Amino acid sequence: MKDKIVLVTGANKGIGFGIAKHLGIRGWTVIIGARDEQRAEKAIEDLKTAGVDVLGWVNIELKDLESIGRAAKEIEERFPGLTLLVNNAGIPGDMSVDSQNTEISFIRETLEVNFIGTFALTKALLPLIDKNEGRIVNVTVPSEISPYWHPLAYVTSKAAQNAMMGVMAIEFEQQKRPVEIFSVHPGPTTTDLNGNMALPGFHDIETVGDKFAQLIDDGLNHQGEFIELYPIVKED
Repeated sequence: MKDKIVLVTGANKGIGFGIAKHLGIRGWTVIIGARDEQRAEKAIEDLKTAGVDVLGWVNIELKDLESIGRAAKEIEERFPGLTLLVNNAGIPGDMSVDSQNTEISFIRETLEVNFIGTFALTKALLPLIDKNEGRIVNVTVPSEISPYWHPLAYVTSKAAQNAMMGVMAIEFEQQKRPVEIFSVHPGPTTTDLNGNMALPGFHDIETVGDKFAQLIDDGLNHQGEFIELYPIVKED
């Protein structure tokens, strides 16, 4: 039986913390990817209180390719049994403006973190995940634009993640590599990223984390799939 060892980026808070917690409750051993040592250590303390087996944390700054390289090397050395990468970390960009008022700098920064950084980390860890016949899961949003919620920088960066996932899934199948990659849309969730918005149809991180963990452990192959836990719906 393969080790159940997961790295969750951005696991010190929000959806990432909920995912790490509920995977841990279901028997996964957790590695936290974070930028801030104090927040990471607090998350580890909270996870252990919840009964989660935490191996430790790794400093990952997605906008810094050198940081990603160092993190990948550290993970390979400290956690060679890694079988699941959850690409959760990201930044919102400026969600308060429409497209014509979106600064190019926000587009560039959001793409650098959410797409380029996520791709770089995935690429760096792929040899290890390949060797362990593991999985890669992106936490993302639909590429189809919703009329109810569509901040340009953020949805553009996530559409790029979805494209990355789709291309890699086809290549893994064509190359007969024992790696599975798919994307998960948690749906509207109350987190710091959206200013703790709590409108009708929103869910909390506990609900989302639990449903995500159930999906991971469902025993099915989800290669190349885009899975919505809670779709965005029109407000009444």
